[in-house]
Amino acid sequence: MNRSGLLTAVLCLAPGLCFGQDATGTLKPAENLVVEHIPAIPTAIAEKTSRYDEARSAALFDWSPTRREMLIGTRFGDTVQVHRVSMPGGARQQMTFYPDRVLGAAYLPGGQQFLFSKDVGGGEWYQIYREDMRTGDVTLLTDGKSRNEGLVLAEHSSLVAFSSTRRTGKDSDIWVMDGTDPKTARMLLQVEGGGWGPVAWSPDAKKLLVMNYVSINESYLWSVDVATGEKRLLTPKRNETVSYGGAEYGKGGSTLYLTTDDGSEFMRLAKVDLATMKPVFLTTAIPWDVQEFALSEDKGTLVFVANENGLSKLYVLDTATDKFRPVNGVPVGVISGLNFRKGSDEVAFGVNSAQSPTDVYSVDLRTGKVDRWTESETGGLNPRTFAVPKLVTWKSFDGREISGWLYAPDSAKFPGKRPVIIVIHGGPESQATPIFLGQANYFINELGVAILEPNVRGSAGYGKMFLKLDNGMHRDDSYKDIGALLDWIPTQPNLNADRVMVRGGSYGGHMTWAVAAYYNDRIRCAEPIVGMSNLVTFLEHTEAYRRDLRRAEYGDERDPAMRAYLEKIAPMNHLDSMRKPIFAVVGKNDPRVPWTESRQILDKLNAQGTPTWFLMANDEGHGYAKKKNRDFLFDAEVLFVQKYLLDMPNPTPANEATTAGH
Repeated sequence: MNRSGLLTAVLCLAPGLCFGQDATGTLKPAENLVVEHIPAIPTAIAEKTSRYDEARSAALFDWSPTRREMLIGTRFGDTVQVHRVSMPGGARQQMTFYPDRVLGAAYLPGGQQFLFSKDVGGGEWYQIYREDMRTGDVTLLTDGKSRNEGLVLAEHSSLVAFSSTRRTGKDSDIWVMDGTDPKTARMLLQVEGGGWGPVAWSPDAKKLLVMNYVSINESYLWSVDVATGEKRLLTPKRNETVSYGGAEYGKGGSTLYLTTDDGSEFMRLAKVDLATMKPVFLTTAIPWDVQEFALSEDKGTLVFVANENGLSKLYVLDTATDKFRPVNGVPVGVISGLNFRKGSDEVAFGVNSAQSPTDVYSVDLRTGKVDRWTESETGGLNPRTFAVPKLVTWKSFDGREISGWLYAPDSAKFPGKRPVIIVIHGGPESQATPIFLGQANYFINELGVAILEPNVRGSAGYGKMFLKLDNGMHRDDSYKDIGALLDWIPTQPNLNADRVMVRGGSYGGHMTWAVAAYYNDRIRCAEPIVGMSNLVTFLEHTEAYRRDLRRAEYGDERDPAMRAYLEKIAPMNHLDSMRKPIFAVVGKNDPRVPWTESRQILDKLNAQGTPTWFLMANDEGHGYAKKKNRDFLFDAEVLFVQKYLLDMPNPTPANEATTAGH
């Protein structure tokens, strides 16, 4: 090996430094990336960001049914794969090896085989597979073409239920099969629409609970006879829409435990007698959403998580008395993925916080002992240096209070008023919570930029009325919430209203387009990621299985009045106002927001002289799942922030049309 080859090998041993570069000392886009108008990115940026690229996380997939060990999802290569962990703090043994992400995994009885789900290239046409841990053999269980999701296993059985678009490509019919034999797959229930999915098996596996999701404010529960396919509506339609969350059968199968906003602004835990369907509400004393729950194998113990203004609180309930108490000793943060180990009172879950990526913990509810199963790396950086956000509030145009989370840089290191990046969440029925920012910590720690994550109207976590405030012809009211935030920023002594950037993904990307259109004079630049530039063209071109689900939120573009309103507010139709630089990011295989939503507006912005950058990954969908793509994107984002938000000198000449992958 010659000297230059040795140097390359050494560089590739350092975290994050295995990037393509050319003789000019700049990053070379991989062949899968389409890059337009992005200046050449100096390798110096990649060197500085590399440690921030290396943070990973760990999500709980399932407990072994026979041993105190579990399957988790984490990334050691380019994408998240299935790993086995045999003890708290034990080694993460990789079980799947694919170029694309694995979405989840569940053990079959006996603990020697597991089912898992994955797609290809971010297209979200999920397939279900079985892996035999003794031989390593993998078997495709679904048809390889349709979208298959919502996998639910029966108790002590290899029977599995899932939804599939196999019949029409858009309707989510309910299927069942024996997970050990794909030939047993059969359609149990034929439906119309993409919002159907299995929820829970009865203890005797003779009934299947199925949900018909219409919108975040409206859903229905059905009981389906597994032998005959006969279905019975358990929650008839009412004058006021009702939403249901998770549901599980209680002891003997005569009761259901579920979450619902029936008679309340918030999702409450309820116990329902299946004979009468009369609910007994168990958590009325908690004025927040019960976000998820899980029952022990003997149905005697139930744990649930309440979302208390963005932070999670874990509770345990005795099903014999319906009394509950908080669980002490659990790390403060956002909890997800509750899962009881069979034959025990030990429950596992993930915890995420501003100073820790998601890691897996368990607690023995009898003894109170808390174990940490994984400790995900943060690129060698001390996580205690990462900013802990502060909850902030402001009044919107109609006097309504809106809140958000402000991550501020260290004032000793970065004194004075700080530039701001407003990051708008997707959904829109999602919620910004005080979680780990990953790569974005670089903006705070190294560039002194504050990050502000608002929860505009339509966000989850603040009651069902708040959820509905942006529906139909009130869509642009959520834009005004950001306008009010832009009014609030100048009143803050540590924020610089003259240096504001807005970014967001999915619906947050749409909001970013909207802010760039309506408040262009208040921002320096914008980064819409997989965002919609026109809700009419979005609704016409999003995948068929999700079109009606989105119409329930945004309005039906086939109605002339609604279409006129959506066209009136569309960022696409306010191009003259959009003069500040824009960096649009898309995935070629995105089934939710077609990449053309960005392309159709960029071409016109270019024609009027608005500075634009464009990045498309040909092997990604709705967001970037592959590390190599995320790393290149982040380095480009850093350059964009330096150039347009911070006015730092451009270290390299711009390449006005660099395109790879064409």
